[in-house]
Amino acid sequence: MGGTAPALAVAGLSAAYGPVRALRQVSLEVPEGAVVAVLGGNGAGKSTLLRAISRTLRFHGGAVVAGTVTSGGRPLDGLAPDRVVAAGVSQVPEGRQVFARMTVEDNLRAGLLGGRRDRSARNAAVQRVHELFPVLAERARQRAGLLSGGEQQMLAVARALMAAPKLLLLDEPSLGLAPLMAARIADTIREINAQGTAVLLVEQNAALALRLASRAYVLEVGEVTLAGPAEDLAASDEVRRRYLGVVDETAAADAAAARGVRPVLACWEESAR
Repeated sequence: MGGTAPALAVAGLSAAYGPVRALRQVSLEVPEGAVVAVLGGNGAGKSTLLRAISRTLRFHGGAVVAGTVTSGGRPLDGLAPDRVVAAGVSQVPEGRQVFARMTVEDNLRAGLLGGRRDRSARNAAVQRVHELFPVLAERARQRAGLLSGGEQQMLAVARALMAAPKLLLLDEPSLGLAPLMAARIADTIREINAQGTAVLLVEQNAALALRLASRAYVLEVGEVTLAGPAEDLAASDEVRRRYLGVVDETAAADAAAARGVRPVLACWEESAR
C-alpha cells in the first residue's frame, strides 16, 4: 500500500455494557481497498465491535472504555455517529432494520443524512445502487416492509452506500437468507469492493466470509484468538472444526478406536456378510 493509512485501524479496543466487559483489547486492521472478516459465534462480541467503530454503542447501553479507532489516519473516537458516516464509514446493522413504512426510495434518501447531500452526488449514489440492485429501482415506490428478506438486505446495504463510504461495516449480511440469496449478497460484496470500497465483514457463516476476505480475525468472548490471511485460517484445523463444520475423519476414527467404538461402516459390512 506504499505507506497509505489503512481504511480502519483498531488498537486495544475494550468495551462494556455496565459491569460486563464485551471487548478486551481488540486490535485489527483493514487495509485500504481490502475485505477483512471477523468470525465468531453468538456472544463473541462481533456486533459490539462494529457498534464501537461506528460510535453507536451507547444506543445499545454500552460504552468504549479503552483503545482507539482511526480511519484513513483520522481518529473516529469522540465523533457523533453521523460524523463517522461523513468521515467515510457506514454500517449495515444486523437484521436489516430498514424503515418498513417508508418507500424504498425514501429509505435510500435516509442514507444521505450523514453523508453527501448535493444533487450530483445524490444522483450518482442512486445510480450506483440501482446498478448493484436493479430490483430496488423497480420497486422504488414500494414500502420497504413489503420486500422479501433478501430484498430488504439489499436495501440495507444500498442505504449505507448512499453516503459513498470508503469503508463499509457489514454485520451478518447472510443471516436468515436462503443459500441462493446469500450467494447473491456475497457477489454484491465482491462488486462493492471491486469498486474501491473496503469492507469489514462480521459473519457467523465462516465459509462465505473466508471466501470473500483476504484476512480474517477470530473473536471469542470479546478477544481476538486467531488472526491471519483468510486462506491460512480456512486451512486451520481449529477453524475448520469449530467454524466450518469439518471433521478430521482420521482423528475421529482414532478417537473412536481408543474408546472401543467400532466405525458404523464396519458394523454394516459385518452384518451384511
